[in-house]
Amino acid sequence: MKKRYNILIPVVIFAVLAPACDKSFLEVAPKGVLTEDNLSGPEFIDGFVISAYSHIAQKSYRQTFDGWFYGDARGDNTHKGGSGLTDQSAFYEMEIFAPVTANVGNNTQLWESSYQTISRINSAIRQINSVTEDEYPLKDARLAEMKFLRAFSHLVMKERYKWIPYITEDMTSVDIKMVPNRSPDADDDLDLWQLIYDDFEFASEKLPDVQDDPGRPTKFAAEAYMVKTLMWMAYKQDEEHQLISINAGILEDALELCDNIISKSNRALTVDYAENFLFDYENNEESLFELQFSINDGTTKGRLNYGVTLNTPRWQPSYRCCDFNKVSYNLVNAFRTGADGLPLFETFNDAELHNNYTAYFDGNTFDPRLSHTVAIPGHPWKYDPLLKYDSLGSRNPDVYGYIHSLKEQVHPDCSCQWENRQNSMNKRLLRFSQILMWKAEILIRLNREIEALPLINDIRGRAINSQGRLLMEDGSPILDYNIELYQPGVNCTWSNEYAWEAYKFEDRLEFASEGTRFFNLVRWNDAAEVLNKYFTEETPRKDWFSNAFFTAGKNEYMPIPQSQINLSEGVYVQNHNY
Repeated sequence: MKKRYNILIPVVIFAVLAPACDKSFLEVAPKGVLTEDNLSGPEFIDGFVISAYSHIAQKSYRQTFDGWFYGDARGDNTHKGGSGLTDQSAFYEMEIFAPVTANVGNNTQLWESSYQTISRINSAIRQINSVTEDEYPLKDARLAEMKFLRAFSHLVMKERYKWIPYITEDMTSVDIKMVPNRSPDADDDLDLWQLIYDDFEFASEKLPDVQDDPGRPTKFAAEAYMVKTLMWMAYKQDEEHQLISINAGILEDALELCDNIISKSNRALTVDYAENFLFDYENNEESLFELQFSINDGTTKGRLNYGVTLNTPRWQPSYRCCDFNKVSYNLVNAFRTGADGLPLFETFNDAELHNNYTAYFDGNTFDPRLSHTVAIPGHPWKYDPLLKYDSLGSRNPDVYGYIHSLKEQVHPDCSCQWENRQNSMNKRLLRFSQILMWKAEILIRLNREIEALPLINDIRGRAINSQGRLLMEDGSPILDYNIELYQPGVNCTWSNEYAWEAYKFEDRLEFASEGTRFFNLVRWNDAAEVLNKYFTEETPRKDWFSNAFFTAGKNEYMPIPQSQINLSEGVYVQNHNY
């Protein structure tokens, strides 16, 4: 039984002017145009389904699935990067939250591309619903896949905009124009979350435990996204996006789903953390859902990951462009450890890396995940001790420094590389470690922090055992790694308050530059405090942060694009304080 927890798609109308005396002219089908009616029937359904999958991973660095900018550069993990502040200046404005208006660049395209994806998904659903199971034996399975993709697409938009229209397959073009992004009588956004949850729940009930084709979601992928949805629903926000309550009952439901995934999905942590970020280990045992990319597949360029097309260094001849997604000194400092092998919760950012590379790396100890996450001049690139990352790969070090994001990169000799810029490595959107961490978060919030301890230590234990690839040419460790498990009574006092701080720190280290940081800060109600402190501390290192400021009650979400409000003819309302 379903649990109840208490868009405009841009439509282009082509008008044909014709003499009023000959209305039949308007009824002639245009030539060379394919419509749903033209392609109706079971033999065409797979084409509609593939079209929906294809558009999720469309060819654009603005695509919504990839959170490197929206989830990390708008947080404290990375910077926009590029040739300077005016290179993709809209991203710069969003990164410092000033001035971000409803007309900020790169915002309308994000909205439009997402609803184009949803339109394709709904077209596929209509086609699937038009046939019987006898005519199309995969009817239930493909319907579940499409509802999964629809929920996923709306969820990605929901995290970015909060108030969005939820578009379903039964809506006509007239209906769609009347769907508000926020109902006039909505006191909160739980009804929107419920729609997302319901689609994921439908998918979970129909999808198989295992798929023959990589990239198709499984029952456990749907359950995992049900957990993510519930985590947002449990953290109830007020009108100004501030946390006002945490619903223990919803967390209990999410916990039950976590336990089911952990016990039945046959997923596990990889032995080596590195295997989550290497082309040769796509769709491995830790993967719950990842987008599939390809190369040398019979097409001109293959299906490449354009979401990271800007992110390679400008490091000739290995890579030719564009040096976006530069790592912050704050994040590097977060990987520092104390003599006890634990993070430095209060003092992690006291050390100075800026213009102090040699002394800094010689004088500190680190969590080994630093070397999996961050490219540092003079250190091996993608685990190759013979290929050292060169500082010449940085386009504007005076503005952005030399430290680069590494996880999404591939080795220049990888068969997945295209023209020294794009690559076909899959984008892993959800992995098993996230389920363990969500379970730990839930337990801590339910005052069961002792039960969360082994889960967090499982994550740290894997990090401890992930040093085999972190070697220089002579076989010595790249850095002085010092990491220990949390041991109550030995190196910590595992109170609920301490466990919560440890959890949030662990989450940042484990998923750094994977596109989740900013959204977690918003959900936890930490965004304003953490980011304004970050801006203050970072300004002496990068003076362009002097204009940065996060406004609570506004910057938790993007503004609804003004062009979309105009197209809606007054149906859409703007987000708070924009």
